[in-house]
Amino acid sequence: MAYKSIIAMVKPNLTDMVVNSAKQVGAPGATIIPASGTGAHEAKTFFGLSLDIRTDMVIFLVNSELVEPVLSAIQEAGCFSEPGTGIAFVLAVEQTVGFESQLLKP
Repeated sequence: MAYKSIIAMVKPNLTDMVVNSAKQVGAPGATIIPASGTGAHEAKTFFGLSLDIRTDMVIFLVNSELVEPVLSAIQEAGCFSEPGTGIAFVLAVEQTVGFESQLLKP
């Protein structure tokens, strides 16, 4: 079976909504890593200090057939249509081990 990794950079206050939305369309789960970063729309500053540059990196490993519905759910729940709210991208996965134990059995 072919798998893809979806990596989403999400504002921390939206992480739970993004993960839950992805699960509702078939994602088995996610790994969440706290992070920080910069982008085209820089964080506001106060006396030279950046505010609200925190983000969560949310990693999903999904069956290739689930990429489109999961990506759409992430985009909507993460409010990605608004500037500076987040991005997501998909990477090919060549091999996996241990993932089968995470999948729901019929």
